[in-house]
Amino acid sequence: KTFIILKPDCMEKGLVGQVVQRFESEGFDIVATKMARLDAPILKEHYAHVADLPFFPDIEAFMSSRPVILMALQGENVIQRVRDLLGPTDSSKAPEGTIRGDFGTDMMRNVVHASDGPETADAELKRFFDPRELY
Repeated sequence: KTFIILKPDCMEKGLVGQVVQRFESEGFDIVATKMARLDAPILKEHYAHVADLPFFPDIEAFMSSRPVILMALQGENVIQRVRDLLGPTDSSKAPEGTIRGDFGTDMMRNVVHASDGPETADAELKRFFDPRELY
């Protein structure tokens, strides 16, 4: 399983259906989903690795600017395959045909957050979903 956030720019641009379609076309199963508005405490926890850096207030403002969609996807080698489908974090360097290359703008406005490894996925899924919400 991996954890996904369809970020505020994805929501604003009306890309949710297209992004989810790409995940489903790759054969991933959606095993949890919900909409939420992320607040300061959850964002500080989620971005703890950069929460003390000068650019964090920009991340916090962006990620709390509108509701987002939280998802758990399941499938074979899902973490790496999702990251390949997304392309590099910096959308300006993401190739055409990747989600970020096709829809993203820059390092922050890159349409989708995805877990970067099994430990991160486990922690993020526990942070955003009650175990009873995962199917």
